Amino acid sequence: MSADTALGGADPSRDEGAAGRDTPGKRLLRWVAVQAAVVAAAVHLLWAWPRLGSPPDARPYLFVAGSALAVAVAVATLRAGEYRRLYALGAGTLGTFLGGFLAWHGTGAVAALAAEPLAVVAVIVEVVGFAAYLALFRLAPPTSVVVERREADGAEGEPEADEGTP
Repeated sequence: MSADTALGGADPSRDEGAAGRDTPGKRLLRWVAVQAAVVAAAVHLLWAWPRLGSPPDARPYLFVAGSALAVAVAVATLRAGEYRRLYALGAGTLGTFLGGFLAWHGTGAVAALAAEPLAVVAVIVEVVGFAAYLALFRLAPPTSVVVERREADGAEGEPEADEGTP
């Protein structure tokens, strides 16, 4: 049994209709990814909000912008179809938070984690969310397949236009 089948996915080259998005494994992964993105955004806002207005430090402003992007990706993950690009954006956003922490603190990252409880929470949810978004990316069909399905679903529901009507 492959990892795709174990998580409720199937061969992405097969056209399985809209039910492929709603398999239990993918729903669970979406829930984990969305929760992780929202918690990461909240933690970054909690850290950044009191520090806004500190001219020498740009991090609070970057955290606010990154948090807004993480929440937007989380909402789109819930509402949109299975778009690999969306999942890549989610993984990239959480990975950037994580990579930025490691780059900022360098060799003192472990000491920074020990000194800041919010950083511990952020790192944990970023790693979990990153893994969930990567798994969703791996299980999702190519974007062209999703677009074709959407067009086919839209064409079936529309009545055919009469040649005489404008």
